[in-house]
Amino acid sequence: MSATVLMPALSPTMEKGKLAKWLKKEGDTVKSGDILAEIETDKATMEIEAVDEGKLAKILIAEGTDDVLVNTPIAVIAADGESFETPAARAPQDEAKKAPHSQPHPEVPPQAASKGAPQAPAKTNGAAPAGGRVFASPLARRIAKQKGIDLAALAGSGPHGRIVMKDVESAKPGAAPAAKGGTAAPAFSAGPSDEQTLKMFEAGSYDLVPHDGMRKTIARRLTESKQHVPHFYVSVDVSLENLLALRERLNPQAPKDKDGKPAWKVSVNDFIIKALAMALVKVPEANVSWTESAMVKHKHADIGVAVSIPGGLITPIVRKAETKGLAQISQEMKDYAARAKARKLKPEEYTGGSSSVSNMGMMGVNNFAAIVNPPQSSILAVGAGERRPVVKGNNIVIEQMMTITLSTDHRSIDGALGAELIGAIKMYLEAPGLMLV
Repeated sequence: MSATVLMPALSPTMEKGKLAKWLKKEGDTVKSGDILAEIETDKATMEIEAVDEGKLAKILIAEGTDDVLVNTPIAVIAADGESFETPAARAPQDEAKKAPHSQPHPEVPPQAASKGAPQAPAKTNGAAPAGGRVFASPLARRIAKQKGIDLAALAGSGPHGRIVMKDVESAKPGAAPAAKGGTAAPAFSAGPSDEQTLKMFEAGSYDLVPHDGMRKTIARRLTESKQHVPHFYVSVDVSLENLLALRERLNPQAPKDKDGKPAWKVSVNDFIIKALAMALVKVPEANVSWTESAMVKHKHADIGVAVSIPGGLITPIVRKAETKGLAQISQEMKDYAARAKARKLKPEEYTGGSSSVSNMGMMGVNNFAAIVNPPQSSILAVGAGERRPVVKGNNIVIEQMMTITLSTDHRSIDGALGAELIGAIKMYLEAPGLMLV
C-alpha cells in the first residue's frame, strides 16, 4: 500500500517552508531512515527522513518550490510490486485527507502546479473566464504594466493562484499587450501598498529584491512584538576594568590542543551571557514569560544570543547558562555561530529561552535598545566598550566603560523589577569573580 510523504513541521511555529532539494529521484528504492529531501525554513536547512519502505513512486512538489504549507503532500512512496501509476494518479489532496494531523485544506498549493506537479481541480492561474477578475498583487500589476505583460495570460504561484511579483518578472516583456480596463482595489493596509510606495521612486532608479523566508519572519515577529508587547527600557553604565583584567588572566590558562591552539578563548560576550544568566537566577521574578492565563516562571536561565548571518539574524540558546563555566559557554557559542552561518542549527537550538543578549559593541555602536523576542520577557542590548572619564570620589579617572540597556515586557516585569535585574547584571560584570564561585 502506498504512503504519502507530507511537508513536515520542523519547529513549533513553522507554517511553510521551501523544498530546496530532492536527494532521491522517482523510481529510487527507499528504506526507513533514508534522507529524502532538504527543507529550508526561515532559519535553517533540515533533512526529511523516510519512515516507510518501498520505491519513490511520485514527486508531487518540485525542488526549489517556495512556501509549501505544512502537511502538504510532497511525494508518494509505493510498496514493492505496486504499480507506479496507481499512487501517481491519485489526487494529492485525497491522500492528505486520509493522513492524520492534516490541515483543513491540504490541497497542493498553486506553486506546485506551476512547476509540473499534479494539479488539484481548481483554478491555478490569475485569469478568470470571459473577462472576469484577474487576481494579482498590486506590485505585480504595476510591474506588468511597465513591462507590457498581459496578466490574464500568466499562471499565478501565489495563494489560490494569485499572480505575484516573481510570476511577472519571469515572464517575457512585451509577450502580450498589457490588460486594459480597471484593476481591483488593493487590500486595506495600515501603511502604503507596494504599488503606492514604488510610485514615490523614479522608474528605473531601483532594483526589486524579493524578501526571503528569514526576512519575512523577522519582519512579522518584530512587528508583532512592538504591537503586542508593551516595552520599557532601563540603561546603566558598566565599568569593564575588573572583567578585562580577569579575562587577561584566564585566557593564557587555556589548555592547548595537538596543534598548539587554545581549547577556548573567553570573550567579553561570554562574560555578559553568564552575568545575565546569574542575574536572572538572583532575581527569579524576572526570569519569566507572559501568557494570558498564567506567568511562566523558568527554573533555569536559557540565554539566547543574537548572531548575524547573511540575510538576517538568529538567536541560538545557551541552555542552563547559570550552571556552565565561561569556557563551556565560549565553546558552545563558537559552535553555534559556525552552524548558524551554515544554516545548520536545529529548531530546538534557537526556540524558547528566558532572555537574550544582543551585542553591537563590535560594530562601534555605543547605545541602543533591542526589541523583546516573545515568548521571552527581556533582552539585553550591549554597546561598545570605550575609554571614558569617570568621577570617583573627588577625582576624574579614565576607565573602560560600556552602556547596557535592558528592554522588558511591562506585562511581566515592572519598572522596579527591571531596575533590580539590570542592577544585578551590572554587579556581576563589575565584580566578575562572583560568577566563578
